[in-house]
Amino acid sequence: MRKIYLALFISFLGVTGAKAQDALSGLIKSSPADATKLLNAYGMPLFKGLGVDENSGWTNTAKTKNFLRFDVRITASGAFVSNADKTFDVTRIGLSDHVRPDNPNEIIAPTFGGAKTTGPLLDIYDDNGNKVGSFNTPKGIISVIPAPQVQATIGIFDNTDITLRGIPNINVSSNVGSVSMIGAGLKHDIMQDIVGKTADELIPFDLAVAVGYSHLNLTRPLTVDPDQGATPQNNQQSTNFNNQHLEGHFNSFVGQLIISKRLVFFTPFLSVGYNTTYANVTAVGNYPLTTGTSLVPGPNFGSETYTTFTNPITISETVLNGVRADIGFQLNLGFFRFYASYSQAQYKSVNGGIGFGI
Repeated sequence: MRKIYLALFISFLGVTGAKAQDALSGLIKSSPADATKLLNAYGMPLFKGLGVDENSGWTNTAKTKNFLRFDVRITASGAFVSNADKTFDVTRIGLSDHVRPDNPNEIIAPTFGGAKTTGPLLDIYDDNGNKVGSFNTPKGIISVIPAPQVQATIGIFDNTDITLRGIPNINVSSNVGSVSMIGAGLKHDIMQDIVGKTADELIPFDLAVAVGYSHLNLTRPLTVDPDQGATPQNNQQSTNFNNQHLEGHFNSFVGQLIISKRLVFFTPFLSVGYNTTYANVTAVGNYPLTTGTSLVPGPNFGSETYTTFTNPITISETVLNGVRADIGFQLNLGFFRFYASYSQAQYKSVNGGIGFGI
């Protein structure tokens, strides 16, 4: 099972690993406050997409399982970044006067889900208004945010299913980093409660309510070195820049009302519900950020100086919050299952996979 996960994840993200590392690292060049705003604006499509994916693929039918009946499924979701989230205006995210566009006419930057073209050049200024450095905002990486899931569902009691899902901790590569997820869900056939035991005979469809919770961890290495020729502002600055990485934790919840009808081996379904995702993302480690120019007489006079900040970036906010609708089907071919669905939420998304069960 672990090898299946690895293959799925590499097929989605492995081709973008090196670029992703460079992109995220390149944003952390200014003060902690400005770097936080830049990373938030650039990375938001990734955060939203992971939330949409976490809330996808929980079920493809309203029908619950009989006691101790089960199925196991392996699926993958892909969230499509909206056009509105493919760029951001660097002058509208609240940057301080320490970070300004080099060209006032070049202010639109790609996000993580945007075009693979380098963004505008931003200049860094010190407290005295002197230019001390510059950097380009990074290229976009990928416009479809993917995530695999594996889950097991079992019937427990009173027309109720319980589902457990997750991704074991997988170190995909030194560039991509590692990902893990765990979640649990519950589905209950409310038609039985409304009509009684004869619901299957009286009502031509199944109706259920379902809830699901997921916790996803994402760790991605970063490499932020001092600018060429830059020296520590003073001897109090750390020069150990090992173990820099981005650490993200995403908590997602979805509640759904599901209607479906089994037609021999084919079961179409429709669901409406509400989903939310809260993200906590931190840049862990020591980071040398250019803050001034050396005024000390000697060989380094006039060179850039840096200040070392520890864990300079923390983003904690709700990145997904709203209604979602899903439509799809399940194919039951004896022991095997095939699943597919389309979702409309903050991002459009698709989910598909295979499974087996009784």
